[in-house]
Amino acid sequence: MKKISTLFAFLMVTAFAIAQDKYAAENEGWLVDIDQAYALSQKTGKPIMANFTGSDWCGWCKRLTANVFSQPEFKKWADKNVILLELDFPRRKQIPNEIRQQNASLQQAFKVRGYPTVWVFNLEKNTESEGYSIEALGQTGYTATVQEFTSGVDQMIKRSAKGG
Repeated sequence: MKKISTLFAFLMVTAFAIAQDKYAAENEGWLVDIDQAYALSQKTGKPIMANFTGSDWCGWCKRLTANVFSQPEFKKWADKNVILLELDFPRRKQIPNEIRQQNASLQQAFKVRGYPTVWVFNLEKNTESEGYSIEALGQTGYTATVQEFTSGVDQMIKRSAKGG
């Protein structure tokens, strides 16, 4: 009997490791790991746009995805302008513990109290610690159209480029 329970534990750990590798954002083209987003942001010079969402329960989040994030015009705009990061807080689906902890830390750092909340920011590696320094460019929430959403984010990015 011990061999079976040991084998079961091994299979569960293996299944969890595989599930972690396969965990992906609800929205296609979005990253889920802040370190990957940082690396891509540094490489491209684009700011990170983080969507704090409750993908499986938040009605306004689902509307934002349907009306904006899933639209071809948004995807084309995003490819040119930002690095997409999804920070999900689901109620019915499991996400890897490391991602859940990362999302909670970022939720605290940005003082997110409701969903959807979208922050646009730049990151710098903090040389004194293992963390990052955040340069917030702006925040938004639900917006009904791609044009409204992208023009708002464009204004945040332009203000930053002008130094204020």
